Formats: sequence, C-alpha cells, structure tokens
Amino acid sequence: MRLAMFASGTGSNVEAILQAVRSGTLEAEPALVFSDQPEAPVLEKARDYGIDTHTFKPRDFASKQHYEEELLQLLKQYHVDWVALAGYMRLLGPTLVTAYDQRIVNIHPSLLPAFPGLDAIGQALEAEVNETGVTIHYVDDGMDTGAVIRQETVPIAEGDMKDSLAKKVQSVEHRLYPQTLQQLLKDRSEGVHHK
Repeated sequence: MRLAMFASGTGSNVEAILQAVRSGTLEAEPALVFSDQPEAPVLEKARDYGIDTHTFKPRDFASKQHYEEELLQLLKQYHVDWVALAGYMRLLGPTLVTAYDQRIVNIHPSLLPAFPGLDAIGQALEAEVNETGVTIHYVDDGMDTGAVIRQETVPIAEGDMKDSLAKKVQSVEHRLYPQTLQQLLKDRSEGVHHK
C-alpha cells in the first residue's frame, strides 16, 4: 500500500510513521510527504528518510478546488492508495475526499467529538476536564467530524500545562497512529471495511 502523508508543521507523527515503516511494524510504502508550508520542518525530516517531498501554497491557486485538483494529480502520479493527515492544518474539500473516500485518515489530539479544530490541548485545559486523548478518524469534509476508527484516553494531571500535556498526548499519538494504519491496511487487504 502506497501512503502519502500531509503535514503543515514539524511532522513528529510523520516521523513516527516513517520509523514504523523502517522497523517493519508498518507494512506500507511511503510514497511522498506533502506540505502546504514550504518552510515546514517536516519536509527536511522526510528528506532525511529519503522520501520525496512536495509543497505548494493554496493561495497560489484560483480556488480551493484548483489547489485540490493539483494535489489529486500529485497523488495519482505517485500511485497513492492511502493518505495520512499528520498535523495538516487545512480542511479537505470534496475533490480529495470523494476521490479517496474512506482512504484518508487523520489524527486529532482529543477524544472527538470533544474539542475539535485548532488547539485541542488548550481547549481541554481551559475546560478543566480530567482527561483528553487521541482520536484517529476517517476524513470527511467537516471539521474533525469523520467516523472514529480508534481512540485512547490521556489523563490530565493537576499540574499539567500545555507543554506537559502535549508531550503525553504526542507519546500516545506516535504509538497509536502507526499501529492503527497497520491495522487498517491489513484489514483492507483482507477485505474488511471499517465504517
């Protein structure tokens, strides 16, 4: 299975996926890493692993549809089977979602439907809840609204600040995302569909 990864920032989850591929715990072939931010550190990380990288900015296109059509061409060119969003800070539109129905997954640092959108960790701290977590879900054209595939809780300790909680959440993300991708790819190759 050929996997594309989309990220807008540092790409710690992309790195976790690439490490899992390298160690053999994720049986996927990383096809490319795409970023909408030409300066994103994730691009350098991907190149360190010998993965092709591409970047272009949405604002360089006449519309979101044109931007996504260009992305779709890129995915076709690389014969991509699955797309993993890993800190990609844009909502996907129907152009991509329809073409890759049930084959685009995202990771989100909360127990969805709680705290969707930006700064989920900050939202959880502000709400003074005693736990948050990690959700891996299929992508539809809503904001973190696609069907949940897996979730794992992360307790919030009394003294937790944004940094300490982010570290705890990320350590779960870096384990859970490659595991879940492996399960999805295995199930799909055996004809099992998660809905």
